[in-house]
Amino acid sequence: MGFFDSRNSCPATTNIIIINVLVMVMITLNREFMIENFALFYPSSPFFHPWQFITHMFMHGGFWHIFFNMYTLWIFGSVLERAWGWKKFLLFYFVTGLGAAFLHTGVQYIEAQVYMSQIAEGSATAQAALHQMKLIPTVGASGAIYGVLIGFAMLYPDARLTLIFPPVTLKAKWFVIIFAVIELVTGVTGLGGGIAHFAHLGGMLFGWLLILYWKKRHTLYDYKG
Repeated sequence: MGFFDSRNSCPATTNIIIINVLVMVMITLNREFMIENFALFYPSSPFFHPWQFITHMFMHGGFWHIFFNMYTLWIFGSVLERAWGWKKFLLFYFVTGLGAAFLHTGVQYIEAQVYMSQIAEGSATAQAALHQMKLIPTVGASGAIYGVLIGFAMLYPDARLTLIFPPVTLKAKWFVIIFAVIELVTGVTGLGGGIAHFAHLGGMLFGWLLILYWKKRHTLYDYKG
C-alpha cells in the first residue's frame, strides 16, 4: 500500500505507524547510530541536530514503548483522521509533536540556567548534572500521542472509555484531565524519572490551543484531505 492511498480510510495514521515500526527495526540494527543522530538532544549537546525535533517522534526505546504509543494512535488517531481528513490530522499530529519537543526543551533550558548559576558558585554536582543532561536522548511519539488524546476528548468529551488496568470507565474529558494532572505532578516533583512528562504536557497544550484556534475561526471541520 502506498503512502496516503485513497483506498485507506486512515492513510496518515497507518503510515505513521509503518514509519515508526521501520525506524524501530533500524534502531535494533544500529542503535548507537540511530540514537546519536535522530533522538532529540538538548541544543548545546554535541549530539544535537535541528532535524531531531522531527525525527525523535518516530523513535522508541523498546517494544512496549512503541506498542502502547502505536496502539493508542490507531485507536484515537484514526477517529480524528476520519473526522478531519488526513491532511488536517497530519498537521495536528506534527504541531502537537513539535509543541511537545519545544516545551520539553524549554524546561531543560530552565534547568540548565539553574545548573549554570550553581556552577558559578562552584558546585561540582551541578556541573555533572548539566553534562549528564546534554547526553540524555529523548525519543518517542508520546507528545503527539497525548495531543491526539486531548484532541479526541475535545471532539468527543462524553465518549466513555475503559482502562484495561484498572478497569475504570470514565468520560474522555475526565480521563484527559486526570492524565494532565498526573503528568504535571510527576513532572514538577521529579517522580517517574526517565519519562519526559513536560513533553506529554506540551503535546496536550498545543493540541488544546490548536483546536481552540480552529473553533474560534470556525474551521474545525473545514475540509478533508
